[in-house]
Amino acid sequence: MPRFPYPLEKGDKLRAYHQIRILSERNEVYLFAVSHTHVPAEHIEKLRPFCKDICVVHSPKLANFKNVFRNFLYAKSLQIGYWDSKRARKCYKAFEKQVQPDVVYSQMVRTMTLVSRSPLPKVMDFQDALSMNTERRMDCARGLWRYILHFEFKMLRSSEYNSFNIFDALTIISDVDSEAIPHKKNGNIRVIPNGVDFEYFHPMPEVKKDYDLVFCGNMSYEPNVRASQFLVERVMPLVWQRRPQTTVLLAGTSPKQAVSRLASERVTVSGWVPDIRESYARAHLFAAPMQTGSGLQNKLLEAMAMQVPCVTTTIANDSLHAVDGRDILVGADARQFADHVLALLENAERRQTIAQAGYDFVHENYSWEHYGSLLESVLLEAVDQHKQQV
Repeated sequence: MPRFPYPLEKGDKLRAYHQIRILSERNEVYLFAVSHTHVPAEHIEKLRPFCKDICVVHSPKLANFKNVFRNFLYAKSLQIGYWDSKRARKCYKAFEKQVQPDVVYSQMVRTMTLVSRSPLPKVMDFQDALSMNTERRMDCARGLWRYILHFEFKMLRSSEYNSFNIFDALTIISDVDSEAIPHKKNGNIRVIPNGVDFEYFHPMPEVKKDYDLVFCGNMSYEPNVRASQFLVERVMPLVWQRRPQTTVLLAGTSPKQAVSRLASERVTVSGWVPDIRESYARAHLFAAPMQTGSGLQNKLLEAMAMQVPCVTTTIANDSLHAVDGRDILVGADARQFADHVLALLENAERRQTIAQAGYDFVHENYSWEHYGSLLESVLLEAVDQHKQQV
């Protein structure tokens, strides 16, 4: 998989970590990961209880940037090139030969080249539709960056299409993402959403509410950057017209300069926090004003599990499938989003009703254990199907 699945500050890591945890209960799991940075021993130890063996290959960024340029010249996906290297392929081949697994579970199209020649049963998790994610980002880009994103969009669509010829089964995080995969057989992709760690993310009424709104996420991730800008620059001026004392917390690791610049007397940019739960709990409501991106927003699942009422956009709720007006409030534009924020901030009873409904919704629909069992069945089916074809 691309990136070692710890710490859990990114969605792909979170998904991989909990899937490994659940699968290890009835299976032997071997973990192979590519990393562009040094993985501390203490991070590896977090996965030891779930893995029979772990192999982490350090892939220097300089070599990977060369692969990016190579893929551009040969009309291949840039991010697949970024995560590919001769060394990684060689190490993976040796690791596979050593452990001889029954099935290979590959995370995201970024890892396709590592496992494509393996003779074993193979299942790939798209996670989300990266081509759709890139297309949405392209719509907001200008100049050279727009050209690069357009190139990558076309290459990702080609890679997603070709994956049907390489893997015995395919999984994805939501039906919306499945429909965006460019293949007539995209209905065969198994939808396996994420879950919530309910023992970790739970209501924390003891934490003081010292902010009105909070938005959490990896603040170097472009969709989160754009969401932060939309919230502060377009939504909040409408809120402040009627409620000038309203405060905002933007919490999350590695904020880009575009996010840091949003800080003011009424907007706090915290950067990395040791316990993200406290950021959720410190606000009266959670705002997820996603304008781009794809997949399922873990931040919404976590906020709802902590009984924090949520306001989001159609892009995010299309995959979540919460009921607008009951479990969550959905704003189609800045004006409607601001109206929902004001309605909740000015009505404590309404906040509590939405918070409880959201809490019930995620507990009923987003269990790691349930979807981990579903993934296990997909893997076993792929093994049986592969045997029949050999």
